[in-house]
Amino acid sequence: MRQPLVAGNWKMNGTRWEAESLAKAIKASEPDPAQVEVLVCPPFTAIDCVGEILKGSAIRYGAQNLFWEKSGAYTGEVSGEMLRDLGCRYVILGHSERRQYFGETDEVVVKKYQAAKRAGLVPVVCVGETESERAAGQTEAVVGRQIQALLQAADPQTWQGTVVAYEPVWAIGTGLTATPAQAQEVHAFLRRQLAAFDEAAAQCTRILYGGSVKADNAAELFAQADIDGGLVGGASLNAEEFLKICAAAAGA
Repeated sequence: MRQPLVAGNWKMNGTRWEAESLAKAIKASEPDPAQVEVLVCPPFTAIDCVGEILKGSAIRYGAQNLFWEKSGAYTGEVSGEMLRDLGCRYVILGHSERRQYFGETDEVVVKKYQAAKRAGLVPVVCVGETESERAAGQTEAVVGRQIQALLQAADPQTWQGTVVAYEPVWAIGTGLTATPAQAQEVHAFLRRQLAAFDEAAAQCTRILYGGSVKADNAAELFAQADIDGGLVGGASLNAEEFLKICAAAAGA
């Protein structure tokens, strides 16, 4: 049985004070950790203060990105070892905004994935198609290419614990959401890809849905057989909304 995971991606939002207030509000009504695992990923500048607030709770915290080298002359970058030093457990990789705005390729995402694993972090690796790719019937080709790039760089042992997030690019920040049936179809496809790699990996890997997840659509999405929780963007900046989404995952 895969434990549901709800991850809040706060993106480039919030001062330290705002991040502290949000973390306190989430912690105050912490969901039952036996029912759902909760993860928040604040901006780099707020990781330490959010971590302090979440001490003593079961709520995990992580980062939104990392660089693939451990140290060196890479101005402005942050390594996996630095994130571990801050107490991070997870890191989001390959988000469509990283791919779109910063030119991250499948090869770059693989290097970051390997670095996260070396640093002892749990990668939440994002895959997804654009609106034009879906319209052209290329959804499986695109997400298949993205997941295969990762699987070819891993083995069943190193893959253990990895989280995959399917986030249709056309549904991120647009208010559009894949229907539960559309989302399930892609999640099932991804699980078949994992089964061809390793059957145990297919059974154990949590595959999240990301793309305008809200309290009013979360329960129906999470009820699908192969959807194991959500990667939540804008709705994670509102504690009440985010907690309702967590509750939906706990009840799935």
